[in-house]
Amino acid sequence: MRHFDHIDAARRKHLFYRHPRPFDRHDDPAVLAVALGATLYSPATRPELAADVERAARRGVMSMVLCLEDAIADDEVEAGEANLVAQLRALREGGAEVPLLFVRVRDPRQIGDLIGRLGGAAELVSGFVLPKFTPADGGPFLDALEDAAARTGLRLLAMPVIESPEAVYAETRAEMLDDVARLLAKHRPRILAVRLGATDMSAAYGLRRPPDLTIYDIRPVAGVICDVVNVLGRADGTGYVVTGPVWEYFSAGERMFKPQLRQSPFDAQQAAPLRQRLITSDLDGLIREVHLDKANGLTGKTVIHPSHVAAVHALSVVTHEEYCDAADILGVAGGGAMASSYANKMNEAKPHRAWAQRLMLRARVFGVAAEGVTFVELLEAAGSR
Repeated sequence: MRHFDHIDAARRKHLFYRHPRPFDRHDDPAVLAVALGATLYSPATRPELAADVERAARRGVMSMVLCLEDAIADDEVEAGEANLVAQLRALREGGAEVPLLFVRVRDPRQIGDLIGRLGGAAELVSGFVLPKFTPADGGPFLDALEDAAARTGLRLLAMPVIESPEAVYAETRAEMLDDVARLLAKHRPRILAVRLGATDMSAAYGLRRPPDLTIYDIRPVAGVICDVVNVLGRADGTGYVVTGPVWEYFSAGERMFKPQLRQSPFDAQQAAPLRQRLITSDLDGLIREVHLDKANGLTGKTVIHPSHVAAVHALSVVTHEEYCDAADILGVAGGGAMASSYANKMNEAKPHRAWAQRLMLRARVFGVAAEGVTFVELLEAAGSR
């Protein structure tokens, strides 16, 4: 697998200074966690699930979650499990290239049961998404995952979702996150990334974010995200990749605020129609939120529509300026400050080192844009199929 491989080679050559590097499901979890990119959720009950997965792969999707939890009704679980097993078996028999596939379960017992029912098709499953994760409920999920992996010899990774009321409410949050950190540390080789359930977090307050605001404008939820990154996303070797929360809109209704995309970058690329399409689909809000995700220490994003993927991935490409800054910082031993190669900022070797190291990992899987290539060009190319 490699990001942007769905774009023709000649166009990729123009777009990238350093091309994205290939990866596969057996790579170091530190690489895979960044490579997830826009993780597309799909209900496990979809009758054409196998075709959906293949189609998503052709459009540049590198990770999908097949959901047996909140995406389906309570009375659909049994049918959803049967459909999931049948569709994954069909994918394996067809030999198609598929993204990294994860299953979101609602009960620990489903993990071993599904792996057993899948038989050889279980090799297509990279891991499981563990919902409503708490210290009390998370232990059985992780134990079930360890048991299934030991029994089958498969490497099964976990993505716990922080979204429970205990994580949201101020009086329980700090203790709960500390306990989660200790639990995850016991299973560190198994933890791929920590996901954020912003929909459930909002529900704890009876809120729903409108499409013209970002999750960071919803202050009770923004506070939770801040604390999750503080405890579980540290750059001191104890943290994990924390992924951006879901963007749940894909068509525009009546707008209250002005569009959040400046017109000039699109005019410069003669891409005004692209800007209008993004605004019409409410993707200007998604683009702003991804910028804020990155600024607040989050990597990748949960999405619910294929049209979201190109925007997330285009924004994940490292700019030429960022790459030059990171290379300069990592090339200095012993500390000190220096003007950036672009002569527009100061780089400090010690405090900026962790940022530079993280950025270079993102550059490995998403590539480095060629000098002068903008997000607009990357988005137009990534969404061209």
